[in-house]
Order: sequence, then structure tokens, then C-alpha cells
Amino acid sequence: MTMRLRRPAEAALWVDEPCPMDDLTRIPFFRPFDRAALEPLAAVARWQGFSAGQAVLEAGDRSREVSFVAEGELRAVSRSSGGHEMILNELRPGGIFGEIAAIDGGHRSVSIVALTRARICTVAAAPFMAFALSTPEASHHLMRSLAALVREKDERLLELAVLPVRARLAALLLRLSRPREGGGRIVSPPPPHHELASRIGTRREVVSRTLSAMHRAGLTEMSRGGLVLPRPERLETEVEAGYGAPDR
Repeated sequence: MTMRLRRPAEAALWVDEPCPMDDLTRIPFFRPFDRAALEPLAAVARWQGFSAGQAVLEAGDRSREVSFVAEGELRAVSRSSGGHEMILNELRPGGIFGEIAAIDGGHRSVSIVALTRARICTVAAAPFMAFALSTPEASHHLMRSLAALVREKDERLLELAVLPVRARLAALLLRLSRPREGGGRIVSPPPPHHELASRIGTRREVVSRTLSAMHRAGLTEMSRGGLVLPRPERLETEVEAGYGAPDR
């Protein structure tokens, strides 16, 4: 199951509005810089808005803007020609996307969809790269962002290549969870099973069976607040043991 997307031209909330200097300085990436350094970007930065479910961009697009999330939540997904979808990550306020295409001039590598009403600030690739290359602190910030992205992708790739499905699901639940008052951890709100499957490279039915088995083992509990992980240390042990398993 995949989310029905609307093309960017449909139901846009804000389209091609200027992004004033005061708004630009509220974006985390630009906060360290003085107004003089940001003037060239403020002259070309534009606001765009999107409704929940609306496509922000599609993989393969040749657009060159670098975008910064100011409001809302977006999702990065990769889709095969056969329609299989893998959820890569979510982008929240302060997030950046489009920097890879701006650097190498290639096509967009992933699709981005708005999960909620969202507002983004876009800057054309040429002025953004001129700013990044002429400002050491911006260059370092961009490199750190890309390094974190590579590290995360390496970790997920190793999980997909090595861990059995149950351990992959356990690792995902631990990442999505937060500490719970009274002990354990909680995933709130709990994602639907088809989304969990899209994150770990399996089918919804497999996720449903695996969660049922975890529930019987006392590793998960459903509550009004979300999916509770009462013994997260046991899930961590399963993940570590999965790396030593002879096969998937």
C-alpha cells in the first residue's frame, strides 16, 4: 500500500513567494551567518507550501533547488519500476534536501512527499553552492550533513543485508521509540504495518506476524498512547544476536 500523491501544482498552499531575510535566518542551517553573508541567498530564496499527501518532488526530476524544511513533516521514499516502495527517512523542521543533486548535477535520487501541511524554503543550486564554497562554516556544515547521511545509509544497508526480518523490525522499533514514563520505551503514534514493512524491505503480512510473535513473547504491548516496548534491552539483544546469525 502506498500513499496517493498529488502533483506539486495541485492544492499548493504557498507558491513562489519571497523568503525574506528574517525568515531565512530562522532556518537552522543559516543561523550562524550574518545578514551580509546571507544577502545573495535572501534575494533568490523562495517559499513553497504543500498539503498533506502532495508530492514535493519525484525521483528523476532535473530540478536543481536546495530546500530547507521550515514547517511540517516530509518523507523521502524510493520506488522501483514495479511499484515497490521503500521509506528512507522523514524530514522535519531544520531538515535539508536537494543538496546531492545541487553538488553533482544529477537527477533527483529520491521522491519527497509531504506527510503534513508543510512549508519549505528553496534556493537555486548555483547561488547555494556559491555560498557554501565561499563560506568555510557553511562548507563544513554541509559536509557534516552529508557524512551523517552516508553513515545512516551504511547502517541501514548493513541491516538489510545481514539481519533477519525480526531483528530488522526490532532495530526499527527501537529507533522510532522514545523513553516512556514508568519504564520501557514507546512508539507513538505507532506506524501502520505497511509503513513498517516499507522501511525494512518486507511485506505487511510478515510484519503483522512478527509483531504478533513479539507480543506473545512480552516484547511489545499496545496501549492508548502507542506501541509499548516494555523490555527494550531484550530487543537490543535480538538485534545484536542477528548480526551473528548464519543466514537470514
